[in-house]
Amino acid sequence: MTDDTLSPLSERVAAPPTYRPQHPLIAEWRPATAADVDAVHEVYRAIAVQDHPNYVTTREEVEEELGYSFIDLETDSLLAVTADGRVAAVGIVMEPPRQETLVREFMNGGVHPEFRGRGIGRELLAWQRTRGEQKLAAVQKALPGWLVGYSDRRSEDRQRLLVAGGFEIARYFHTMERDLRGPIPEVVPTIDVRIVPYSTEFAEAVHAARDDAFQDHWGSQPLSDEQFAGLVSGTFVPELSFVALSGDEVAGVLLTDVNEDDWPGQGFTGAYVSTVAVTRPFRGRRIAPSLLRSVLQAAAARGWDKVVLDVDAENPTGALGLYTGMGFVSTQSETGLVRVY
Repeated sequence: MTDDTLSPLSERVAAPPTYRPQHPLIAEWRPATAADVDAVHEVYRAIAVQDHPNYVTTREEVEEELGYSFIDLETDSLLAVTADGRVAAVGIVMEPPRQETLVREFMNGGVHPEFRGRGIGRELLAWQRTRGEQKLAAVQKALPGWLVGYSDRRSEDRQRLLVAGGFEIARYFHTMERDLRGPIPEVVPTIDVRIVPYSTEFAEAVHAARDDAFQDHWGSQPLSDEQFAGLVSGTFVPELSFVALSGDEVAGVLLTDVNEDDWPGQGFTGAYVSTVAVTRPFRGRRIAPSLLRSVLQAAAARGWDKVVLDVDAENPTGALGLYTGMGFVSTQSETGLVRVY
């Protein structure tokens, strides 16, 4: 759906010349390749230890990101390599393909903590910004364009870098935890629905339901088939994920990941709920808390400590109140920053 008040992005955004980073500690700035998965993963894991030890990036997630069909590694990625061959920083500009109301360019990556505070991040972000603007300038759609960056609230340097680069704070997201030692509330939907474990037979309908439910969420756009496939692979656990069915129609869905590599940094065992979605016709029917009850019970039955999820602090569906009512408490937060075109 285009915006009749806007001209195409290609007319509103001038494509800047490619930025050529320079830094005395960096011997080579080059695109990433599929052979760099391990080196990129090492940078991401080091960033996690420093900035957000409660969640880490898996090697499979790095492989998936570098393998997306909509990321051209030659033009959309950049590695900062030292003279001894170490990757000091990773930059990726990702434009997801399904754009209905917004075109987003995500500034992914970061600087290895050992190389921070020396200006490498500024050079990398300058390249990402110009590459993001080049990509927006190639879009013929009459839609808003965003460059998007995220910063864990524990990483003040990352937020300062983005603000200095012209990004503005747009949103806050809370990480919430639910201690499984407490009683789990009894919840019953107000309509006749069946809650069943996820299986691949539901994949297409669950994908559609997720996209429908997230239409009014900040910045959200439909997931491509590749992105959805990534959502239900890797650390995804089908038996801890649930689908609410009204007849044969998917009314709601809850998707769960378990990454045991997260547990040492978290200080507890548990599961992460990546998605809670109820389609708009079925909202207000106690379906979301019923789905949450299912995963809380399933995780508690395994003897785990907590269930974790993230929520937009300004979620329009009242999700923050829903989670609080189910016993979740806020523990960490993340900031979303954007440049708008």
